[in-house]
Amino acid sequence: MAHSLDEITVIAPHFKRRLSGVTSTVIQLVPEQKRQGLGILTLGPGLPGHLPSMRWAELPGLWKRPKSAPARVWHARRNNEMLAGLILRDLFRMPLKLLFTSAAQRHHSRYTRWLISKMDGVVATNGKSGSFLKVPHRVIRHGVDLQLFHPSDEIDTNLPEDLKGRHLVGCFGRVRHQKGTDLFVRAMIELLPDNPEWTAVISGRVTAEHTAFADKLKADIAAAGLTDRIRFLGEVDDIKPWYRRLTLYVAPSRNEGFGLTPLEAMASGTAVVASDAGAYAEMIVEGETGSVVPAGDYERLRDAISTFLEPQKAMQAGRRAREHVEAAFGLEREADQLAEVYAGLLGTALPHARASSKPATSGTV
Repeated sequence: MAHSLDEITVIAPHFKRRLSGVTSTVIQLVPEQKRQGLGILTLGPGLPGHLPSMRWAELPGLWKRPKSAPARVWHARRNNEMLAGLILRDLFRMPLKLLFTSAAQRHHSRYTRWLISKMDGVVATNGKSGSFLKVPHRVIRHGVDLQLFHPSDEIDTNLPEDLKGRHLVGCFGRVRHQKGTDLFVRAMIELLPDNPEWTAVISGRVTAEHTAFADKLKADIAAAGLTDRIRFLGEVDDIKPWYRRLTLYVAPSRNEGFGLTPLEAMASGTAVVASDAGAYAEMIVEGETGSVVPAGDYERLRDAISTFLEPQKAMQAGRRAREHVEAAFGLEREADQLAEVYAGLLGTALPHARASSKPATSGTV
């Protein structure tokens, strides 16, 4: 994809090949930022070819300032990306302003704290993550693409025949203990026999180190005689239609950084029951769009799911969920607020920087 570094004011490094929550964020956010007029390029592996990107060989071009600003923003989301920015700015003296987005909900290591202390600006993806930061920061919650994730407006002719006419309850994401897949399966084994109109679907990658974990879940399901009603879909090519097919989505993670799947489900018009890991509790309106329970608390999770296995209640919560996401978690809102941070770091107005609703803050950037 042709581009001129003269017009680029933001570099978004991505130094990881495997899919992660950060990857999902970059894939959704960068096209919206570009659509709004921001000169932005990604750098690194593991991203789809349609994203605007620069090659490693173009790095020397960052010595030259862009036309519209005195420097560029290097927007890091991982330790190695912060370190690379430090080397480029402090060792090679490139005109860069370093910004770090933190999603971690734990105390940072001494090394990470040192890296963060060298940043020109810091963003937290939610209030809980921000509480672990020792530096001034701004809270900017992730948004979701409301065009890509939307309620179904027509009959789904691609739904497998044996799932048609069923109410589906789903759990998506990597199949592993951290994600709480076992809690979901346990709840389904207990609840589905008394709710014959429901079928559970599980989608996500099973990596080699978690194969035994997944096999144990399948064995438990078979022992309960529910293999036809608790279905493993594997890693599907396009998860978006599956969100629309659900009546209820469950996010039972034991720990999480931010976690986009509840937002994607709610944007698709689906009610959500989630743990309080990540930013889930900041997304869901209790009793209105779904429910939040303590992470790792099986009984509370099971009971919350049971409450929403009344189809009319779940569907009403799903409609409210879409309205809530439209009002508070649109991707455009996240892009606008980041544009304000970029403009503040560069000391100049970026082309698409617009006033947005006042965000939660702690300190300043």
